[in-house]
Amino acid sequence: MNSRPASVSVRSVDEYRAAIDELLRPLLTRPAETVALPRALGRRLAEDVRSPIDLPVFRNSAMDGYAVRSSAVVVAPVTLPLTGLVAAGDAGTTPLEPGSAVKVMTGAPLPPGADCVVPVEDTNTDEIVVTIERGRTAGEFVREAGTDVRAGDLIAAAGTTLEPRHIAALAAVGQATVSVTCRVRAAVLTTGDELVPAGSALRPGQIYNSNGIALAAALTANGAEVVSIAHSGDDPAQFRAKLSEATERAEVVFTSGGVSKGDFEVVKDVLEPMGGQFGTIAVQPGGPQGRTVVDGVPVLSFPGNPVSTMVSFEVFVRALLRAASGLPAVREYRLPLHNALARSPEGRRQFLRGKLLHSAEPDDVYRVPTAVEVVSGPGSHLVASMAAADVLIDVPAETTALAAGALVRVWSL
Repeated sequence: MNSRPASVSVRSVDEYRAAIDELLRPLLTRPAETVALPRALGRRLAEDVRSPIDLPVFRNSAMDGYAVRSSAVVVAPVTLPLTGLVAAGDAGTTPLEPGSAVKVMTGAPLPPGADCVVPVEDTNTDEIVVTIERGRTAGEFVREAGTDVRAGDLIAAAGTTLEPRHIAALAAVGQATVSVTCRVRAAVLTTGDELVPAGSALRPGQIYNSNGIALAAALTANGAEVVSIAHSGDDPAQFRAKLSEATERAEVVFTSGGVSKGDFEVVKDVLEPMGGQFGTIAVQPGGPQGRTVVDGVPVLSFPGNPVSTMVSFEVFVRALLRAASGLPAVREYRLPLHNALARSPEGRRQFLRGKLLHSAEPDDVYRVPTAVEVVSGPGSHLVASMAAADVLIDVPAETTALAAGALVRVWSL
């Protein structure tokens, strides 16, 4: 490993990340909202939810079969008269006559007096009488009320991120709505005369606008509600109008492009006079960055190259956004590097795109990562190569080369 001092002429990644955290910290203390249960998947509960009922609600059959008194089937086979049928949804309040049987369906209430169920496969019947081929003891195939949960028991605690299993339990106890943390309302505003929507025919000098779609997807995947996706050319008046629309609807706005040192840096040109702070961060990719507050709304400005945009989101925003949404923290590893890194830029913390390597054992269910390999070059335009990656490899600013086998920090994508 070769090392040199990091440059002090630009801000470090940690310094800039701390500045972004401070700017976005109000998003961590936001009010709750009540949503219908089907819309609560992936949301964070704002308060405990306790069961209003016992579950099962009533004593019921665990099988399709025949409700009997266990004392009547001690000696089998035995033939009993059929005195009724109880289907799921029936009240099932008619008592079982001694020495008889009642046909019951799975989930149907058990008739008063019955204490077990004989599964249908252990019987023969002509619909007038039923022959019990195998005796059963009290309690067999009977679901007693409250054996799953009692009224007042905790179903899901505040802070829980609701998964399908939580939704199932909440629905089972009749919870129609839940109180959840509000999603962060975010807007995306891309810039550049050269960008056209996917599906359009490209003219000379044009490229497809991937950043708008990619940023919106990243925001959604990390718990935000994307309220608008817009695009502006390099005309300052158009950018101001689009930005005004975004800040009216969103709590945070993300722009891409127009932040460097070229002749048509519309984002920087418009926002710097409004108090925007623009400069270079000691990072590759994603060096040019900007942050502004417009009408009380934070505006974070990323470079326009696609990989720079995505890496900027991952490094500077994703962790706080996930915390605000109640999602698990970004997973990090320390793993050996599979392939040597011959060169890393002096004084800049580099985030290379990498892929986890796992044990080759075919029965390794948990697929524990054993190493990481670089799958893309450092170029900020290599967006297709990023699709092959599942982690970012974090190379410190003072490191200029890494040998195969060197331990590196990796961030899950």
